[in-house]
Amino acid sequence: MFLPKYPDNPTPPPVHTHIPTDPAPARRALPSISIDQKTVTAVVVAGVVLTALLAAVAVTAISVAIAAVVLRSLLHEHNRR
Repeated sequence: MFLPKYPDNPTPPPVHTHIPTDPAPARRALPSISIDQKTVTAVVVAGVVLTALLAAVAVTAISVAIAAVVLRSLLHEHNRR
């Protein structure tokens, strides 16, 4: 019922080779970008500052989580008595 219907006499695809008429255009070289020492220093300093901020946020989140667990434990023991 849902079988595919194939043609009775299938024709093979045409065989020919493609020969480009126009040669490929030459790639232009990228313009040279001069990177001085100040730029490299600024990028490195920005990376260090962002990494330090990320570490500070992570340490703060961990300390808040530990404080929450301790307070929860203390309140749970207080309500039990």
